[in-house]
Amino acid sequence: MNRGLVIIPTYNERENIESIIREVLKQNIPVDVLVVDDNSPDGTGDIVRRLQKRDGRIHLIERSGKLGLGTAYIEGFKWAIKSGYDFVFEMDADFSHNPNDLPRLYHALNDFDLVIGSRYIRGIRVENWPLSRKLLSYSANLFARFVTGVPVRDLTAGFKGIRSSVLKKLDLEKIKADGYGFQIEIHYYTYWNGFRVKEIPIVFVDRRAGKSKMSKQIIKEAFQVVILLGIKRFMRWK
Repeated sequence: MNRGLVIIPTYNERENIESIIREVLKQNIPVDVLVVDDNSPDGTGDIVRRLQKRDGRIHLIERSGKLGLGTAYIEGFKWAIKSGYDFVFEMDADFSHNPNDLPRLYHALNDFDLVIGSRYIRGIRVENWPLSRKLLSYSANLFARFVTGVPVRDLTAGFKGIRSSVLKKLDLEKIKADGYGFQIEIHYYTYWNGFRVKEIPIVFVDRRAGKSKMSKQIIKEAFQVVILLGIKRFMRWK
């Protein structure tokens, strides 16, 4: 069977990290976990190191400071490729993404190159967000889809599986965005390089513990990324 790696970036996730790792490794699929920790002052890395002693499927990259989500995933992607994994998954530490959905992503990768856990298939499937945030996110995804030309309903989704063979062919060094902008870039370059993309419906549940990393800067960056990718798309046509 294809070997999978679930990458979980962390910064101050001590309340969630042990539980999320345990739930991921309970799934009936051959996956390991790689935590990429940005020197969390709350001791997240210490917890992962303790868990590593019990289970060889748990891996840890500790970075020097809070360097951001995008670079954490890029570092994780490179580690996955070097280590010979076939499938690579992105997942949050805070249980916004249900570990029980991982097998669905895993098995869909047998037929597709990128499988996205989508909040916007069959309506808006988000729990514990106010209506204003749901409308903002849904509208932002509509805008991004129109500008980039990528026929994905949830372009900002952070729960996905991708084949390592795809990551090897993408120029990861040119992906510079963080947060939502990073996710949009990954989807854009995968689609426009001709790979097979599939969305499957999930229910997104706002974090149950810990503090959200959302900021106005992340939203602003995502908007700028969409505009730049839209220009790039137009230039491709020319």
